[in-house]
Amino acid sequence: MTEVMSYAYAVARDDGTLQDALAELAGVSGAATHLVRVEPGDDLVVAVSRVPERDFAESALRVHLEDLDWLESTARAHHRVVEALAVRTTVLPLRLVTVYLDDERVRSMLRSRRGAFASRLTELAAQAEWGVKIYVDEPAGEVPAEEPTDAGLSPGRAYLSRRRAQRHAREDAYRSAERAAERVESAARTHAVERVRHRPQQGGLASGTGENVTNDAYLVPLRYADEFHADVARAADGLTGVRVEITGPWAPYSFVSPNAPEPGRSAAP
Repeated sequence: MTEVMSYAYAVARDDGTLQDALAELAGVSGAATHLVRVEPGDDLVVAVSRVPERDFAESALRVHLEDLDWLESTARAHHRVVEALAVRTTVLPLRLVTVYLDDERVRSMLRSRRGAFASRLTELAAQAEWGVKIYVDEPAGEVPAEEPTDAGLSPGRAYLSRRRAQRHAREDAYRSAERAAERVESAARTHAVERVRHRPQQGGLASGTGENVTNDAYLVPLRYADEFHADVARAADGLTGVRVEITGPWAPYSFVSPNAPEPGRSAAP
C-alpha cells in the first residue's frame, strides 16, 4: 500500500477560481487541497487532498470511526472545504471519509460518472439546503409541586392528579408539534423543490433541549430563501411546548442523488 491516500470532498464545476479558493485552506489532517479532473481544461472537478494511509486505510478507519473527537475534527475540515467551494459554485458534497488509493482512482471515478454528476449539478444550480427540526419540550423530571387545586385530596390522589396534568401537557405538546409540522410542510410546498427526511436526532447529536421529533432537509431556490425562512420561522407561533430550529443555507449535502420534487414546483432550477 502507499504512504498517502486521496481524500475526496466534493464534485464541482470549476469556473477558473476554485483552486484560488482552496489555496490557503487546510483540509482533513491539515493537508493542502487540490483539484482532480479527467482532462486538462475540463470544468468538472473533484476537490481532493492527500491524507496519511495510517489514518485512512480500512483497518485504521474502523478504529477512528469509534472516536468522536476524531470524527468531529474530520467532519469540520471536510465541511470547511465543501463550503469554500459552495460560495463560488454548485457542489455535490461527497460522503465523509470518501477515500481512494490515489488521484488516478479519483480521476477514474470522475470519468465513469461524469454524465450523472454534470446532470445533477445543473439541477442543483442556484439552490441551497435548509435544515428544519421540530422539538417537543421535555417534561420536568419530577412531579409538579403541590398546587391549590390539590386541596382536599389525599396525598396519593394529589400526586396522581399532578401526574395526569403533566401527561396531558406532554400530549398537548405533541399535538402542537404536529401542527407545526403541517405549517412547515405548507411553506415547503410553496418554496422548496425537494425534501429529504432524516432520522430525528437523539442523545449527543441533538442540539439544544427537548425531544427532536422531525429532522428534515429542504432544497430551496436562492430566490425563495428569505420567504422560506420567514414562513418556517412562524411555524410554532401560538403553539406551546414546541420549538422549530432552522439551519442553513448549506451546500446540498442531502441532495446529491435526485429525489421526487415537492408538489407544486418543478425540480429544475
